Amino acid sequence: MGKKAIFSMIGLIIFNFFFFSLSSILIAKPEIDNMFLADPQTAIALAGSSSGLGFIAAAIAVGLGAIAAGIAVAITGSAAIGAITEKPERLGQTLIFVGLAEGVAIYGLIIAIMILGKI
Repeated sequence: MGKKAIFSMIGLIIFNFFFFSLSSILIAKPEIDNMFLADPQTAIALAGSSSGLGFIAAAIAVGLGAIAAGIAVAITGSAAIGAITEKPERLGQTLIFVGLAEGVAIYGLIIAIMILGKI
């Protein structure tokens, strides 16, 4: 891989990290506001809940799944294009491999939905 591809991947990783961290904070914000506005007993009960960690876990599952799928599609997609240029009749076979690489992001999304269902 060239320097441009490496910098693009690093930028994508940083963007996904900050985007999903921000989204998990915004999702948990109403609970945080309630914790500071409530009476002391309710604040202690809300502070002890683990729903914030659940939101962070869901964000990490989706973020890492998307990063892994991006890397897998980049590798299989470039190999697929090389194979198609040599033998155009291989188009269907190569699309299957690219589709399997895309499935990693869907698995991350399913895990996130399962985590959010438990909160």
